[in-house]
Amino acid sequence: MITFRLDSGKELLPPAGQPEWLKYEKIPVRVFQSSRAASKMVANHIADTIRAKEEKGEHCVLGLPTGSTPVEVYDELVRMHQEEGLSFRNVITFNVDEYYPMPPGKLQSYVRFMREHLLDQVDLLKENVHVPDATLPLEEVPAFCRRYEEEIRKAGGIDIQLLGIGRTGHIGFNEPGADRHSVTRLVTLDYVTIADAASDFFGEDNVPRKAITMGVGTLLSAKEVILLAWGEGKAPIIRETVEGPVTENVPASFLQEHDNASVVLDEASAAELTRFRTPWLVGDCLWDDAMVRKGVIWLCRTVEKPILKLTNRDYNEHHMGELLAKRGQAYDINIRVFNEIQHAITGWPGGKPHADDSSRPERAKPYPKRVIVFSPHPDDDVISMGGTLTRLVDQGHEVHVAYQTSGNIAVFDDDVVRFANFLNEFAGDFAPGFGYPKEFYQKVLDFFATKRPGQVDIPEVQKVKTLIRKVEARAACRFVGIPDDHIHFLEMPFYETGRVKKKPLTEEDQGIVRELLRQVQPHQIFAAGDLSDPHGTHRVCLDAILHVLDEVKEDPWMRECYVWLYRGAWQEWPVNEADMLVPLSPDEVVKKRKAIFKHQSQKDQALFPGSDTREFWQRAEDRNHQTAVLLDKLGLAEYQAVEAFVRYKV
Repeated sequence: MITFRLDSGKELLPPAGQPEWLKYEKIPVRVFQSSRAASKMVANHIADTIRAKEEKGEHCVLGLPTGSTPVEVYDELVRMHQEEGLSFRNVITFNVDEYYPMPPGKLQSYVRFMREHLLDQVDLLKENVHVPDATLPLEEVPAFCRRYEEEIRKAGGIDIQLLGIGRTGHIGFNEPGADRHSVTRLVTLDYVTIADAASDFFGEDNVPRKAITMGVGTLLSAKEVILLAWGEGKAPIIRETVEGPVTENVPASFLQEHDNASVVLDEASAAELTRFRTPWLVGDCLWDDAMVRKGVIWLCRTVEKPILKLTNRDYNEHHMGELLAKRGQAYDINIRVFNEIQHAITGWPGGKPHADDSSRPERAKPYPKRVIVFSPHPDDDVISMGGTLTRLVDQGHEVHVAYQTSGNIAVFDDDVVRFANFLNEFAGDFAPGFGYPKEFYQKVLDFFATKRPGQVDIPEVQKVKTLIRKVEARAACRFVGIPDDHIHFLEMPFYETGRVKKKPLTEEDQGIVRELLRQVQPHQIFAAGDLSDPHGTHRVCLDAILHVLDEVKEDPWMRECYVWLYRGAWQEWPVNEADMLVPLSPDEVVKKRKAIFKHQSQKDQALFPGSDTREFWQRAEDRNHQTAVLLDKLGLAEYQAVEAFVRYKV
């Protein structure tokens, strides 16, 4: 079972035995339970520095990044300005980077980003704001970069430099290979950086190939540097940055050489650090049941043995002797962990009727159950738990699927033209004199003829894209046996901006979720538990569900309700965290694939594929197969594929 926290300020402190801990972490690291809590701490530190400088009659010079990572810091600074009177009149800002070329008013411009999130919300003086000028002719850029460096020196240097980090370890746009002493300059972007920015630009082809960025040397010249990272997607590169060698292949690792640098993380982005991933290597750790299971699986993979073949010597030689001292001999620990995993495996995800359920993850009664599967986008249900979804239907449960958003921005314009063309031809052949489809078709063609990358679609186009996703979702549901009246399209308002950037979650969004739950009164809820991007659609959809569950927890039906979290197309729950493992046969894997294929607009090449170039069905199958392979290596039964779930307790 895993804990999701709606809003916690708790900082996760390092373990006892500081010398051992410092042997791994070469930069001071602070870890909080949520990005919100971490951001509030950083914002308070910045505010204290601004006030201290103001009392001395000095300017406070800030180096500022863009992207989703610092947004909550900026939100908190704006709140303190509006509610607590924090003034920015003594603040000078220098932005880290900007795409080149880039008009300042364009949707993806960092000038526009800073104005929307900070500059226009506080009393910063216009002359104290500096952002790289990406409108200059190419030949004038070098001179501008030299002036930018000079402006930083004239301001007295940067007092606090905030940074995010890319998946390649880049800081600013200093890609792998950047020189330690580099200064502000024009750079060429790495392919991974371009791929990660594709969603903001509505396709890789629209992402600028160059950018103006402060250099590594410029960033390290700041008096204090704070690197922020949120989400499990950043965990691997954070480990390289904090625990790996200093190398130009990971530019962020140069922070190890700074006298006053720190890294601020949420729990998910810290997951790969040694003190969290394998705390028994650092010193004493709390050997609760979850930690024992995690440690035993790690030991199996390290020594390449199944659980029941681990020996006392294996434990002792891999820094786990303390576990033997506290929990008994290897034989007893092995049996306990083996049984825990074995009991999580079930072919009856809704519970097996008329069976002993004392060691099963789900209850036998009530049967049949009312089930709601929440799907953030109109294909996450079949991608993430298509096999389990089919099992629930085949085993007689009343299954509802609730698509939380329309997913309309993920439809290619060509698909709209194709459907509009069909409607036009249909009207001409079967309904002579019916002129509206022809007018509509021409309006669509005229709009796309002049549409700019990132431009918001006209309402008619947005509607068609929504309908495309709806009919695909219905087709997939029918294929697995879910009737039309059990398919719910919630179209939560936070999503409906026509852009990648969404509106904040509101009571209206939560009210839609609440109404459906109270209408169906489910015995089981399945929801997407992805933490990869704390500002992404999956996380927002999960936040809405968790807030509502907290509100309705006293409803009588909630006493009979279990909540299960699945993961999306990006990764699977680790076996040590999974509370329910649903095996799939080869035929069920094929049926799941065919259900995914019903989402034709997302087939072959999705508009927003992320950094993984594989199709969604390939990612899902590989992920499910790898879980099955691990179970086999642990000494359990051999399956074709396995879908994993974690139970959430309200």
